[in-house]
Amino acid sequence: MSGIKERTLVLVKPDAMQRGLVGQIISRFELKGLKLVAMKMMSLDEAVLREHYAHIADKPFFPGIAKFMQSTPVVAMCWEGLEVVDAVRRITGITKAREAEAGSIRGDFAMSMGCNVIHASDSVENAEAEVKRFFNPDEVFSYDKSEYLHVYAEDERA
Repeated sequence: MSGIKERTLVLVKPDAMQRGLVGQIISRFELKGLKLVAMKMMSLDEAVLREHYAHIADKPFFPGIAKFMQSTPVVAMCWEGLEVVDAVRRITGITKAREAEAGSIRGDFAMSMGCNVIHASDSVENAEAEVKRFFNPDEVFSYDKSEYLHVYAEDERA
């Protein structure tokens, strides 16, 4: 079960909030068979944004990203599953949404690089840090998902 315990962060960004896409985004991950282990709506403050976007916080375009990400609350989610980081990245689609593959969330719902409806962790290491950044340990739940009997082969659940 160790692989099934991999977790990743997903943020539903302000553009998706404004367009009423939260349910459709959640549905994509549920239909894939992933397990939702944490979810909350929250406003992002400057400190969280600077930490989350540390790799671009010194760039001239960062203030625009911060303003966008603070324009409405976001929905933060933690998903769990076998190789979940890679699975969620495939479902999400590439960052430049107008070039994202049809069938992906960005490919179906977005046209922009910045307004691309969703954030998803890009590595297992970043996922671990990002989940901790957005959720306290008592906000992330562990529970048995009976559906796993029909999502993963027996040797993958071992």
